[in-house]
Amino acid sequence: PQTIAVVSSPQAAAWGDIQRSLRQHHPGLHILFSPATVQGDSAPASIVAAIDRVAADGRAEVLILARGGGASEDLECFDDERVVRAVANCPVPVITGIGHQRDESLADLAADWCAHTPTAAAIAAVPALADVVAAHHQRVAQLKTLVADHLLDAQSDLHRLGQRLLRVRLDKRMQQQQLHLKQLKRRLVQGVQVELRQASDRTQALRNHLMTLDPDTVVKRGYALVRDEADQLVTQATATTPGQTLQIQLAQGHLTVQVTQVHPSPT
Repeated sequence: PQTIAVVSSPQAAAWGDIQRSLRQHHPGLHILFSPATVQGDSAPASIVAAIDRVAADGRAEVLILARGGGASEDLECFDDERVVRAVANCPVPVITGIGHQRDESLADLAADWCAHTPTAAAIAAVPALADVVAAHHQRVAQLKTLVADHLLDAQSDLHRLGQRLLRVRLDKRMQQQQLHLKQLKRRLVQGVQVELRQASDRTQALRNHLMTLDPDTVVKRGYALVRDEADQLVTQATATTPGQTLQIQLAQGHLTVQVTQVHPSPT
């Protein structure tokens, strides 16, 4: 994701923790902040309004709902039905980071992903992209090193040939060596050009492959991701049972469905 929205209190330490973590793991990320009251009687309505603002804005690709730890009564607003419904119905994928490791709210259960702290929620939102970019940069660096090594070897060969030519006294022999040197140089240039083209093709192929691995790209082509109650991907019809509730992620939003009949693949 390139744009992430955060719903939290502007005075909360969680907001500062999330900013630091996102900028550390994904420099240049666009962060949208939708402030909300996260404690007290007015908190549920404030949180719902903040989520609605993010949905109406339409720029965010992921929404983080966060609050630091506290007493159980301080976190009651995240069990409020209005907040739970807003999280469940949000068109943007929601990651919650509420309280400490031991805390769990109904909003956590309704979210697309539940992290136990605000910092963990920020890390969960962006790690894959950072890893992919790092791997891509590593492969590009390897290709550059390979081409540089070939050029260095070719320059060494040219230098040795030049030294040999200096020791040849006969004009005819020198002319032959000069002609041979030009041929080597021409083949070297052609070889380097081929290597650079191949390196460029491999880099483009890698970029295209990385795009196909992006789940958002898959669902935008009309496919869907199906998850069970444990948030595990379902890939076989036989892994489900009639009456089971499934979550279907589409390019925009998700569906909650119930299995009425299972049709195994013919053997």
